[in-house]
Amino acid sequence: MPPAPSLSFAGQSFTMLADRALFWPRHGALIVADLHLEKASWYAGHGQPLPPYDSHDTLDRLARLAAETGARAIWCLGDSFHDRDAAARIVPAVAARLARQAAATRLVWIAGNHDGLSGGAWGGEVAEEMVVDGIVLRHQCRAAETRPEISGHFHPKLRLTLRGRGVSRPCFAGDAQRLILPAFGSLTGGLDVADAAIAANFSGPYRAMLVAGGRLLRFACASPERDDATARRIRAKI
Repeated sequence: MPPAPSLSFAGQSFTMLADRALFWPRHGALIVADLHLEKASWYAGHGQPLPPYDSHDTLDRLARLAAETGARAIWCLGDSFHDRDAAARIVPAVAARLARQAAATRLVWIAGNHDGLSGGAWGGEVAEEMVVDGIVLRHQCRAAETRPEISGHFHPKLRLTLRGRGVSRPCFAGDAQRLILPAFGSLTGGLDVADAAIAANFSGPYRAMLVAGGRLLRFACASPERDDATARRIRAKI
């Protein structure tokens, strides 16, 4: 397994992981966003039956990363559950896995616009947001925030053309002030990292970042001309 590259952000050293997560060695914290657990069961309840394994797959990956990094804490930056009624659908095996993870690590659920604070039902702590070493951790970034900020919500994806073929990969979006994580969930879509709804949160050029072959790859994203009202409408639908 190739080594994971380091990322310097807000005077702190992080490890950017290929599997859509961030590790903060100083705090032994694995940081993820947008797990969207029980998304398949939500679709099934709306007439679109999908294999009910997305929650297990997401938790498999989460447990593996926690073990590989030696994480003492897992901080989930909102929308950990797909909707506010997930508690009524979650199967006992998934609930038991969440409880075991909460017992093994300090599990913090930060509220998202989909899940509220429902994560607390399976152990761990709940919070609207956190401030650690001067860095704000919340679900959705705030363009007016003056402190360094790490968030999720937008599910950024980078779209490239390689050898004549279009490819799309989850990515981080960031500048010196703000870092937006990709969605960690196994059954999550994504928004183009250069989309106006994401660009509206940066005051100038920013970068798409992802890990491939143990290397941190960076791609410049110029903030496009945009209608801020349109961007706000897009953000409200995510």
